[in-house]
Amino acid sequence: MNEWLKDDERLDYLLAEDLRIIQSPSVFSFSLDAVLLSRFVSVPKRGAIIDLCSGNGVIPLFLSARTNAKIMGVELQPRLYDMACRSIAYNKLEAQIEMKLGDVKAAPSELGIEKYDVVTCNPPYFLAHELSDKNVSEHYAIARHELHLTLEEAVYSASRLLKQGGKAAFVHRPERLLDIVTAMRANRLEPKRMQFIYPKCGKEANTLLIEAIKDGKPGLKILPPLFVYKENNEYTEEIRVMLYGE
Repeated sequence: MNEWLKDDERLDYLLAEDLRIIQSPSVFSFSLDAVLLSRFVSVPKRGAIIDLCSGNGVIPLFLSARTNAKIMGVELQPRLYDMACRSIAYNKLEAQIEMKLGDVKAAPSELGIEKYDVVTCNPPYFLAHELSDKNVSEHYAIARHELHLTLEEAVYSASRLLKQGGKAAFVHRPERLLDIVTAMRANRLEPKRMQFIYPKCGKEANTLLIEAIKDGKPGLKILPPLFVYKENNEYTEEIRVMLYGE
């Protein structure tokens, strides 16, 4: 097993999908947001899916358990791209999942305009000037802050990659909701489904899931709220099933 790992990496289980993923505490470990997005997005049985800001490839891995579609992941950082490629190979999913090392802004011209049925994106949440912790690793800083990719740029690329009628799904922070909707509508993406995620009952929402259709008709459905923890700080049944399976 060690031949798959480098430095401080470890091989973690994706229990619900019966897969393994390479992670590193100092470079990158996925968060619950990736799980939520991969379960929220509508996916076709076949076709072509592209995941932007793929990190260590967690969303393509999650999606591979839900669909037979071909999945492309785009990641800017070579170290994270390398981790993703090794995880895909470890799970013997090379025939379904492919990684592209490169910039999300260049993805449409490099990978094909209006080629994909679904785009998923877990973009950097925080504005560049909000990078207050100078001790955070470069890998986490780039993944979490808009140092190399803004929300508007991610939405623009998603729209160009999507076929007409295709779906774009994003996970973000609720305080950026108006920015997301404004960017989507400026790029032919009509928001159709939205869900707010709450840490627990009585707390403010801290995560937003939103799915849009390219050139879709107006009409937005707000899904029931999803709570992560019960009062005793154990996962709710919905989250437990997402993480560990039935």
